Amino acid sequence: MSSIYQQQLGADFQKLHPRIQERLAFSSHDNRAFVGEGTMERVWHGPFYTQPFLRVGLLRNIMFPDAGQNIPFRIENYAYRDPLGRETVTWIRRFTFPRHVRCFDATMIRSATRDRIVDYLGTHQHLAVDIDLAVTARGGLRLRSGEQRFYEGRFNFKFPMLLSGLADVEEWYDDAAGCYRIQVEVRNKLFGKLFGYHGSFQPAWREVAPEAIPAYALPVRHEGRE
Repeated sequence: MSSIYQQQLGADFQKLHPRIQERLAFSSHDNRAFVGEGTMERVWHGPFYTQPFLRVGLLRNIMFPDAGQNIPFRIENYAYRDPLGRETVTWIRRFTFPRHVRCFDATMIRSATRDRIVDYLGTHQHLAVDIDLAVTARGGLRLRSGEQRFYEGRFNFKFPMLLSGLADVEEWYDDAAGCYRIQVEVRNKLFGKLFGYHGSFQPAWREVAPEAIPAYALPVRHEGRE
């Protein structure tokens, strides 16, 4: 079975660096997980007036108001079929600061209706974000966020773009250094740069059946609206 990234990129998937293809080609049928460990050379946040955005994110593992250099980092990607039958990939990120561990978690699906990847941010899938994918000149994967929607029970609305954090992410493979590299920048049209990080990590593939995915890597609730 093709992964959600193979389905979305189509023929362009073959333009990715072979190690990026390997990283993104697995699905729930493969019974394997990608675990990367490394260091973020820099984790940063915007000026003091951006802090309220980041502190709200702490409640649901969506960004955080911490900054530092050479921060130990771990990412875990598991693939599974959610209760609604959708092929899903987790993005579980852990940043180990001197005093605490910060989390930035999400789950991704491919929406045939929206014809794009939808990224549910945080632990409860309250925030659904459209993601556009593109292959970069060095064979990396670029992800850019678009429209954002909030769902909770009967309460739902589109986030005004002036109040949204727009993410620009690139992940690529560095042949010379023999590692994966990632660069993330989240901006707001009104307030400027909110949050970001860049660094590198090494892979460790694990055999993990969907039913054996650890509970902390799964959302507390699954949202059916895309």
